[in-house]
Amino acid sequence: MQHLYYQFPGTWFGDCMPFGKGDTFYLFHQRDTRRPVPFGEPFGWDLAVTRDFVHYEDRGVAIPRGTDEEQDQFIFAGSVFEAQGLYHSFYTGYNRDYPAQGKPAQVLMHAVSTDLLHWEKTQDKLTFAPQPGYDPDDWRDPFVVWDQEKEEYLLILGARLQGPKTRQTGRTVKFTSKDLKDWKFEGDFWAPDLFTMHEMPDLFQIGDWWYHIVTEYSHRSKMVYRMSKSLSGPWLAPKDDAFDGRAYYAGRTFALNGQRILFGWVPTKEGGDDHSQFQWGGTFVAHEVYQRPDGTLGVRPPQTVWGAFAPPQQVEDFSIQAGDGRREQVLCREAGEIFRLEFDAVFPEGLQSFGVRFYENEDTGESQQFLFHADEGRLLFEPSPNWPWPDNQNLGLERPLALEPGKAYSVRMIVDDTIATLYVDGVALNTRVYRKFGGTVSVFATGGSLQVSGCQVAKGLRG
Repeated sequence: MQHLYYQFPGTWFGDCMPFGKGDTFYLFHQRDTRRPVPFGEPFGWDLAVTRDFVHYEDRGVAIPRGTDEEQDQFIFAGSVFEAQGLYHSFYTGYNRDYPAQGKPAQVLMHAVSTDLLHWEKTQDKLTFAPQPGYDPDDWRDPFVVWDQEKEEYLLILGARLQGPKTRQTGRTVKFTSKDLKDWKFEGDFWAPDLFTMHEMPDLFQIGDWWYHIVTEYSHRSKMVYRMSKSLSGPWLAPKDDAFDGRAYYAGRTFALNGQRILFGWVPTKEGGDDHSQFQWGGTFVAHEVYQRPDGTLGVRPPQTVWGAFAPPQQVEDFSIQAGDGRREQVLCREAGEIFRLEFDAVFPEGLQSFGVRFYENEDTGESQQFLFHADEGRLLFEPSPNWPWPDNQNLGLERPLALEPGKAYSVRMIVDDTIATLYVDGVALNTRVYRKFGGTVSVFATGGSLQVSGCQVAKGLRG
């Protein structure tokens, strides 16, 4: 089967350290073999390159992991940037055996390259050792930017204070340097005491606004961001401070030729079972990030991804009159396992909810569905029916979404085998599904009326 989203055969896609040059994005990432489980076999960084997020070229191992006796037994996340005539990678060297030997498990390390393909480790690790008062086993994921105002490099990383792992002392800390050699520890960069740990911190500027992204795993296990007019803060929380839900993790961004892409992954579930827990690692999915007029951020599918599908089939405009119950309109039967759907939806005052069903079996009524709760202001994913109770507990697979009567909402959905991605109004929601009850795709409404126009279904990818 042909796939759209990227996952190297026989491995699972982990954290991505993106870089771009010319017209090419470089996806430095971890490939977990799951021998026998996630993090079972140590890994370094591998590399795939793409121009369109549809076609990928494998470039193999970029930075090999060290031996079991070395600090970088595993190479955890970091960042890649260009400075002083070289490409630099600051990364996390992790040795799972070190804590028992009284050594820090996680230390920041450095490698350089002249071509992005071949890397030399410099062993500059002591500069970035965990600082007193911080947990030496949670000190990772460095990210470097150039601070134009102060004319210095700023390196941020995820950390937490020493103490019980349950304490919500997660923070982003910072180092500064004028020359990439001598670094000064500057303490906390953002320490909200909201999460137990900050992972994969990112920092970038669009116009007058700076944006700081972290991934957390103690509250809703998702990415969140803050915004500020200054690198010194204060860091403001937008009303919706996320990009996606529980099933999109550890994303970093990179901007190339005016396009900023968010590089995250959709996790698998244990045993390929919808009822099981999410696992670390999975499949890469790209979101394009854009800035709204109020400065907040939205996401949408990259145009090259959306344009990768075969010519669509048009569906005539229709309305659904649901009254005080629920009514459904079939859009397509036998959509297959890779397709895209788009339509515009408008509803008057009083509508309770509407949604999209896919992998539907019309005889049994079973399907997977995205549900727009107009009266509750949220978008969620769930199986339908969610029976017998509790058949599926997709905790965190929902997003806040203020839905206004009379406003047209452009709904876009991509299904690639076990991954479904929905976009509306700058909000995204990914999910991983394994049960495919049938091949029907439909739109439904509950407790009111819904007008649907511009509906198209595209089956399969272009040849």
